[in-house]
Amino acid sequence: MPARLAHRVHAFLERRLPEQRLFLKSDTETRFIRLKPVTQAVVLSGIALLLAWTVVATSIVVMESIGAGGSREQAQQKQATYERRLDEMSRERDLRAAEAAAAQERFAIALGQVSQMQAALLTSEERRNELETGIGVIQSTLKSTMKERDAARMQVAQLTKTGEAKTASETPDIEDVSGALSFLTAALDQTAKERDSMADVADSARQETQTVAYEMRLLEERHAEIFSRLEDAVTVSMEPLDKMFTAAGMDPDDLIDQIRQGYSGQGGPIGPLLPPLPEDETNAGAIADHARANAILDGLDRMNMYRIAAEKLPFAMPLNTSFRFTSPFGRRWGRMHEGADLAGAHGSPIYSTADGVVVHAGPESGYGNLVTIRHSFGLETRYGHLSAINVKKGQKVSRGEKIGAMGNTGRSTGTHLHYEVRVNGKAVNPMTYIKAGKNVF
Repeated sequence: MPARLAHRVHAFLERRLPEQRLFLKSDTETRFIRLKPVTQAVVLSGIALLLAWTVVATSIVVMESIGAGGSREQAQQKQATYERRLDEMSRERDLRAAEAAAAQERFAIALGQVSQMQAALLTSEERRNELETGIGVIQSTLKSTMKERDAARMQVAQLTKTGEAKTASETPDIEDVSGALSFLTAALDQTAKERDSMADVADSARQETQTVAYEMRLLEERHAEIFSRLEDAVTVSMEPLDKMFTAAGMDPDDLIDQIRQGYSGQGGPIGPLLPPLPEDETNAGAIADHARANAILDGLDRMNMYRIAAEKLPFAMPLNTSFRFTSPFGRRWGRMHEGADLAGAHGSPIYSTADGVVVHAGPESGYGNLVTIRHSFGLETRYGHLSAINVKKGQKVSRGEKIGAMGNTGRSTGTHLHYEVRVNGKAVNPMTYIKAGKNVF
């Protein structure tokens, strides 16, 4: 069976590809090469395979070129979209920074208004005390005048009784009667004058009392308005600060207690509350005003504590120039990235994000040129890969003070700032603090 199949194949090839002879002639001899049908079939098959492979390879190359062109266009579109997104984020960041500056300005204006209102409140309190003292003096004068008037009336009555008794018991002498009548008339005239004078004094005191009462009502209304404006100002100013500290994972009450315990220097607590009211004070309005004033002073003191704490915590941005986030906090390629990378122009100024003391300023393995600042409450910030350092170890720095310039030193693949925040030595996400303070600073 295989021999018959081979014979048929050979016969088919001889019909389609008859035997060919290729003559090769030289100067001395002539040779020929006989090409059998099988050989021709093998050669033609090889040529066909080569052509097929060439066509397939060319098609693949052309398709890859077309695909590469589409990929490049897609990559360019993605790059353009990414750059537009970065521009939008940059504009949004600038807008938020402007809003933060406006909020800080509003906060400063509110503090000024609060100070003015506090001064007006104290002045009004002094005026109220003076008016109360004046009313007391007028009331005591009126009482003494009324006592003198009653005493004069009793004296006139006694004189009248004495004259009647003398008339009944004896025949008076004309001169005695005339003298008694003259004395009585003078006494009555004097009493009438004193009565009229006391009536005038009483009317004047009554009018002055009404005037003082009206002024007291106006003063109370003014006090109520001042209290309302102060309470609103304190509430509006306190709300974003409460949210900022809460978003940063910090208890505002514990923070204020620590500030009170360790505070020293200027700009701290406003001072003690108002002195207590006298024990015999029973005026409900005065007691309520005293309580409201103490509550407002307590709120102002709390705001001042917040201001001190905010300057000691890293809520600000380390950069004021254009930048982009290139690597967030978290695991990267199986290793922990303990900060955030912010890429920008070489030499961009780097600023301290809170008040503190420089504990390191120089080269550090992996970080390149590194500045480390120790803050209050166990916090520490690190600024790595700097091209220049503008502070020294042991130097005190304030929030917003320039400490260096962006660079590419240490283990770095490009110009950027490596920014870290550590709490009691443990690295935390710095964006937590930056996002918490974005609506305040």
